[in-house]
Amino acid sequence: MVRLIAMFRQPPDPGAFDAHYRDVHTPLVKAYPGLVDLKVTRLQSPGPREPVFYLMAEMSFASRADLDAALASEPGKESGRDLRVLAPAGVDLVVADDDDAVRG
Repeated sequence: MVRLIAMFRQPPDPGAFDAHYRDVHTPLVKAYPGLVDLKVTRLQSPGPREPVFYLMAEMSFASRADLDAALASEPGKESGRDLRVLAPAGVDLVVADDDDAVRG
């Protein structure tokens, strides 16, 4: 499995972010060809401070080739353009290859 992980920074307007993510961005992501699973997690700090990141989205694919094809697809391109609107505070993207993970 390969996951594309998006870490969204604290938005200036959480309510507007949540509505846009739910109504606009999520349907684009769910249209990715080859998407196996989408997991969305709201993040909290263990202490009194506000966490740097607001939301984490993990998109799972069977292979890196499937992930690359999804990002190159029309829904992938549209979701990439939509990130500029959705996440003015920023978003960090990483790819996690579970097959190459160090296991102890």
